[in-house]
Amino acid sequence: MMSPIETATLEKLKNGDLDSFNEIYFQYSPKIYIRLIKLVKDPTIAEEILQDVFTKIWLNREKIEPTSGFVSFLNHISDNLAMDFFRKVQRDKALQLEIWASAIELYYHTEEAVFLKDTRDILSKAIDSLSPKRKQILLLSKFQEKSYKEIADELGISVSTVSNQLVSALKDIKEYIHKNYRNDYIISFLAAFLFKL
Repeated sequence: MMSPIETATLEKLKNGDLDSFNEIYFQYSPKIYIRLIKLVKDPTIAEEILQDVFTKIWLNREKIEPTSGFVSFLNHISDNLAMDFFRKVQRDKALQLEIWASAIELYYHTEEAVFLKDTRDILSKAIDSLSPKRKQILLLSKFQEKSYKEIADELGISVSTVSNQLVSALKDIKEYIHKNYRNDYIISFLAAFLFKL
């Protein structure tokens, strides 16, 4: 529950008062910083996200409800920005893998290039072995980077169904690879690709 003073400060912030914004920043930033440190485990990144949180608070100040819900509003923004950071990290990992794979294909000769082609072929065959529904969900999630909610809305199914089908698809692919290929290096390469993407 907000005190009358906090409510008045938030009301002024909502109306664009910069001094009130500074008051809110100094009051809440330590708690948000600790929350972000627990999530991202890196002080520099936590500090960067913290600045983004309060930039968003300022830009979205008209949405503030001074009498209730401000802490939840603040936490929601900080959690969303932390998730955006993790998504960016995952995309960067995928990009690094793509660059690395391209470098192998471009700069190394037969054995390495053949290995890369084989792993791509194996992955393609493993995905093709899935049921149509699981294959569709996997491609939407892993290769089009759609959220569970976006997939659920697009396919007219529940988010939990999307999650369950994706878990089953990854399990099916892993089993397919183990059943049909005995090369441990290929298996570990594909597992890394699928489960860290």
